Amino acid sequence: MAVPKRKMSRMKKRQRKAANRYEGVQANFCTNCSAPVAPHRVCPSCGQYGGKQVISKEA
Repeated sequence: MAVPKRKMSRMKKRQRKAANRYEGVQANFCTNCSAPVAPHRVCPSCGQYGGKQVISKEA
């Protein structure tokens, strides 16, 4: 029967278990138009990022 040669560290154990808890990227919402936006990206519908107009969008 196989027996581990060394004790597995807490960090290695936690890293292995953390992969099962990952749920993907959570959608954020634009503060200006409330449209769903990927984190750290310019809003595709209104063109704002961080409360500032970055891309000019014609409405």
